Amino acid sequence: MEAPTSRTLSPVHLPSVAVLLPTLDEAASIDACLASLALQDYAGMWEVVIADGGSADDTRVLAEAWKNRLDLRVIDNPDRVQSEGLWLAAQVTDAEIFVRADAHTTYAPDYISRSVQVLAETGATAVGGPMVPHSASAFGQSVARMMRSPLGIGPGAFHRSGKRREVDTVYLGAFRRDRFLALGGMRTLPSRVAEDADFYWRMRREGGTVVLDPTIGSSYRPRESWPGLWRQFFRYGRGKADMLFVNGVWPSWRPLAPLLLVLGLLEGLVLGSLAIWWPLWALLGLWCAVVLLVAGRGRPLDALVAATMQLAYGSGLLTGLFRMPARVRSQVVSRSAP
Repeated sequence: MEAPTSRTLSPVHLPSVAVLLPTLDEAASIDACLASLALQDYAGMWEVVIADGGSADDTRVLAEAWKNRLDLRVIDNPDRVQSEGLWLAAQVTDAEIFVRADAHTTYAPDYISRSVQVLAETGATAVGGPMVPHSASAFGQSVARMMRSPLGIGPGAFHRSGKRREVDTVYLGAFRRDRFLALGGMRTLPSRVAEDADFYWRMRREGGTVVLDPTIGSSYRPRESWPGLWRQFFRYGRGKADMLFVNGVWPSWRPLAPLLLVLGLLEGLVLGSLAIWWPLWALLGLWCAVVLLVAGRGRPLDALVAATMQLAYGSGLLTGLFRMPARVRSQVVSRSAP
């Protein structure tokens, strides 16, 4: 088991850092992401490694233009998969600490320095901040509110914790190079999501610790359309099914609520076909009461957004569970250190 050690960083030795950033068709957000990274106050040596999955838009051109303001390199990610991009980016740098980044996110000026400092102070295997969504549109603001609501998306600490604490997963995250390589990076799951949750689950299984610190600040841009929101949460649900089949345990019991909701609605429809409608109406009435409570007074859009999140997540999880476990396990791509 890994023995955490706590220390405060000395200005004499600041560890080198690589920001690992996989991209694919991120032209709409890459400039804002890199602009926030260009403002970082970290005094040690650091660089940005972008692994681009063959973007069909101007992502790569826009990224290359930042080389005059950032120590930045862009490499190819032929497989186009995020987890593979992170692994390839890790191979081309000798940095002591990896900070994972996402092109849909902007970062506080002390994001890197706080990540490194919290790693040193806590002795944790990995650290990260909360997932804080922000949007300028009415729809995006509604999604952001529901992502911060425990009834809208569940009680996961990385969505809303206001204090430093040990958690099961964090948003993005920072970790030491040797631990990332020893774990083989992030495995590629069939759903192409939940790879970060799987990574931190494996890390904790081997005795590591994951610490959330709210001073590690970033701002995430949520989905801005109904189809995009549905696809996102449907895939989240399938990702949880992947983790069950691959690891043999539920990562948490939180996904059961939307799953039971979908199963209840389906059962109500079956009973309705037999002219027994009251169970369906009772469940719909209770569900509507919950989402209206979540939304608060005068916010019908929030209620619809919360309902979409829950229904999409539960549907994704249910369809994921109908797959053959052996087939899911056979599709997992694991990696090992060179």
